[in-house]
Amino acid sequence: MSTPHEHETPAVAHDIPGTAGPAPGAPADPAGTGEWRRLDPRTLLVHCGWLAAPLGSLALTALATGGRITARAWITLAAVAASFAVVTTIGLIRWARTEFRIARRPDGAGAPGQGRAALTLEVRSGLLTRRLRSVPLRRIRTVDLTASPLHRLLGVTVLRAGTAGSGDGRSELSLEALAVGEAERLRAELLAYADAAAAGNDPVLARIRWRWLRYAPLTFWVVGGVFVTAGSVYRVLDGIGIEPWKLGFVQEAFREFGASALWLTVPVALLAVLALGSAGAVALYVENWWDYCLEWTDARTLRVRRGLFTTRSVTIERARLRGVLLREPLLLRAGCGALVRAVAGGLGNREENRKRSGLLPPAPLPEALRVAGGALRAPFPGSGAPVALAAHPRVALRRRRVRGLLWAVLPGTAVLAGLGAAFTPVLLHCAWIYAVVATALVLWLARDAYRNLGHGIQGPYLVTRSGTFSRDTLALQREAVAAWTFSTSPFARRAGLVTLTAAVAAGEDGYRVPDLSAAEAPAFAAAAAPGILEEFLRHPGAPEPPGRLPEQRLP
Repeated sequence: MSTPHEHETPAVAHDIPGTAGPAPGAPADPAGTGEWRRLDPRTLLVHCGWLAAPLGSLALTALATGGRITARAWITLAAVAASFAVVTTIGLIRWARTEFRIARRPDGAGAPGQGRAALTLEVRSGLLTRRLRSVPLRRIRTVDLTASPLHRLLGVTVLRAGTAGSGDGRSELSLEALAVGEAERLRAELLAYADAAAAGNDPVLARIRWRWLRYAPLTFWVVGGVFVTAGSVYRVLDGIGIEPWKLGFVQEAFREFGASALWLTVPVALLAVLALGSAGAVALYVENWWDYCLEWTDARTLRVRRGLFTTRSVTIERARLRGVLLREPLLLRAGCGALVRAVAGGLGNREENRKRSGLLPPAPLPEALRVAGGALRAPFPGSGAPVALAAHPRVALRRRRVRGLLWAVLPGTAVLAGLGAAFTPVLLHCAWIYAVVATALVLWLARDAYRNLGHGIQGPYLVTRSGTFSRDTLALQREAVAAWTFSTSPFARRAGLVTLTAAVAAGEDGYRVPDLSAAEAPAFAAAAAPGILEEFLRHPGAPEPPGRLPEQRLP
């Protein structure tokens, strides 16, 4: 009995105007015979990787109890065995019923009666309901090879092919898992129709330089990573029945800490946290960016390779690269460093986009500007002479000061003062000290945030800059803006400010230009992306259509 086939993406692609086949140097028929191919049998072992957590928990339990296995542990072991049998059976069925191939399908791009063949990637799977997903090779925008430590141990990798419009991940094809050599060959087949012309004399934009390691501690993870790791360890121990606070050496450490001079132990504890955080940040930097290389593999394809234990290779088609984001977190900016991210379509949902969009790790600012310009194939704003961005109204500075005082200074001062009045006068002194220090810090951060505000138009790019804890400079293709959103609050309306959000089918889907003058925002939006707002605006002197509400006038 036949089963229904589900086509999730169009099976027909139109040839690029002026071309009748693959680019020069590309294979004439990358699919070869077009026969159905299976995933690597080692896929079954990858599916069993989840056993490590429960078996590890049982081992730790046995170790903590001196080798005595309780009835609860035996029940857990039986549940693991049953789950193993079920997961193995499901994995075997999935492997046996999943096939893929590159095939030729009719292409209606030619004249009537003269249809041509288009290459498509087809993946069929399913037991009772067979699903056939077919994507033309010309629609594939990115090919990502990802290998976790288990994948690398088994010599396999996961291939994900992103298409135009696959920002939510539903149009993405994933093959898990393939042998590394076969995955590399398949990626070459999928990208065979890319232009193979050289992308300049030196297509390599950047390689890892280990002196950049000094920028690794200048991130959030230098402190936050320690507490995240401690919380994870606590949850694991608590899950296997071990209460960390009742362990003898933990109680002894807290007693010693409380009995010692706090003016000495507190700074030592902070230094220990910073040392552990710095070591963890460096280790994470090495793991993420080992063997990093950013290069143009051809005139239309940008590729990023990186990773030590989990390797990642992401390719981005130039047509889908909508812009570049230069990010300068506060500590990294103090060290004259920055990192670079791509604003591109086809990189998956927001979580996957954050993993795949990285073009440069934390590195010196001049290097970041150079790489950003190389990705754009044009000078990045600020890489030469300082870019002239329009300043925002002075009232934006006042708003930042007021919000900082209301949400940071006032609550902390009130809590300390209330506790001091109720319990001890020492906290009253802590209250006024906190108020003085926090007020000075808030005013400085508000001033910095206001100075970082800016927007402008530079050739084909819309340029925006904002933020203080992370100053972000965005160069976005003006033609990529699909819509504008004007948002404001009652306080912002009273101050005459509005926040513009450019909707883009790439990256984070929307990019904000905060606190513009409400009188100037429509004119800037209309100039940055012509053709979107014109029907909603009325120029001075133009008659107002009958029955229509008054609209924003362009200055």
